[in-house]
Amino acid sequence: MARAARPSVAKSRGGRPTKSAAIQRDLRLIEVATRLFLERGFEATSIDAVAETARVSKPTVYARYRDKRGLFEAVLRREISRWLSPLATAAEMQFSKPSSVSVEHCLLELGRQMLVMVSGPEPGALSRIVASQATNFPELARLAEEEGYRKAVSTMARLFDRLVSDGALQIEDTTIAAEVYLNITVGHTIRQATNGIPIDMKAEEKRLRASLRLLIAGIGGSSGRPHRSGARSRPSR
Repeated sequence: MARAARPSVAKSRGGRPTKSAAIQRDLRLIEVATRLFLERGFEATSIDAVAETARVSKPTVYARYRDKRGLFEAVLRREISRWLSPLATAAEMQFSKPSSVSVEHCLLELGRQMLVMVSGPEPGALSRIVASQATNFPELARLAEEEGYRKAVSTMARLFDRLVSDGALQIEDTTIAAEVYLNITVGHTIRQATNGIPIDMKAEEKRLRASLRLLIAGIGGSSGRPHRSGARSRPSR
């Protein structure tokens, strides 16, 4: 059977793709690479397969990314960004609610949204690839740690800074509090997803509620105390 014709790409007068066409091509390339990496894993995904599926030439891929590791790094960066952006948005929405809403309720709702974010098959597949390639490509593991986990901690720490400034919580080290919060809300779920274990959302909800009660009791806050939105907060990290 004849191979399907590649879609035409708008060209500039110099013969090169227009800026808009080049952006669309790069987006399609990353979308295809993400799907193949998550479905097949790192080792079983080749530049040949990515190029053919994305309907671009191999030189085009190598011109944009130096090798398969560079391509996966781009995929990893985008997936991390996809997770962090909703986290920051959800966090701001929860803590800009009226003052009648309790701290525990806000933290619970934020935790629920994070559980949904990490309980799908994609985060687990991505974590498995990073773990399997950590020895060969330690820079990928550092990227996941620094651009993923550490930035998530920083986001939560800023929110805890605000709650301390509002007088809603008493926390000596908001960074450690943020680490604890992330571990108790999504740590267990991420481990299950990474190991390919089906997620029982009812069990995760029960664990989340119990963990938050322990956290708030431990940091000296009042679960029923409302926070005051719009109060002056500490400087961001």
